[in-house]
Amino acid sequence: MSLEPIMSFEPTRKNAGITLIEVLIAVSLLSLLSVGILMAMRIGFNTMDKTDAHMVQNRKATNARKILENEIAGFVLTQAIWHPDVQVVRTIPFVQWEAQNMRFVTSYSLQDAWRGHLQIAALTVIPGDRNEGVRLIVDEIPYTGQAQAGQFITGIENNVPHFTPIVAGSQSFVLADRLAYCRFTYLEPRFQPPFQIWRPDWVAPWIPPRGVRIDMAPLDKTPGEPGIVTATIPIRVSRTLEVLYSDAN
Repeated sequence: MSLEPIMSFEPTRKNAGITLIEVLIAVSLLSLLSVGILMAMRIGFNTMDKTDAHMVQNRKATNARKILENEIAGFVLTQAIWHPDVQVVRTIPFVQWEAQNMRFVTSYSLQDAWRGHLQIAALTVIPGDRNEGVRLIVDEIPYTGQAQAGQFITGIENNVPHFTPIVAGSQSFVLADRLAYCRFTYLEPRFQPPFQIWRPDWVAPWIPPRGVRIDMAPLDKTPGEPGIVTATIPIRVSRTLEVLYSDAN
């Protein structure tokens, strides 16, 4: 009896791999993950840009107010020699206090801060870009003496000097832009009620006002955005000027 070899049959293994459906699912998941990452990065960059813009705007407003405070805090009462003709010479304080213009000598300068020489500071309100609102600018000219100051005077009426117009130039520094309005008023002390008033003009050049208020409002105020606000700045006067206030009243 012959024994035939017993043959065993084992199931053949399939080759290891992935199907097309699995590839599509993996690619889809990777795409969704990439989109999510890109959206998160975009939101983060937009937030960073808005924060930077907010900080820049806030810094501009703070710096503008600081410059205004320093310019007026450095106020120096000086005189100008005016020559209407060869035979006439008049000496008058070199100050211009008007509703839209201010001109005086200050010990502060934009370039050197408190370390520079005396400057003639001229602040004025001019129309904004494309006549949209107004802007506040300041010009500085190194102060060289009373004769130079007299060149800015065009006439004197009732002891009040009239000055040449303040013209914006390439050296003008914009303190505030896109304003709905900008007005200067000056604090006048009184010895009777209401004891002090704010007036848009100052007709006593020999006596500086006690303070300056600069009323400003943004043209297009966005909620949550910082902007220029009204600034009230005192003018420091000497003891001699305090006596002048008493004599004038």
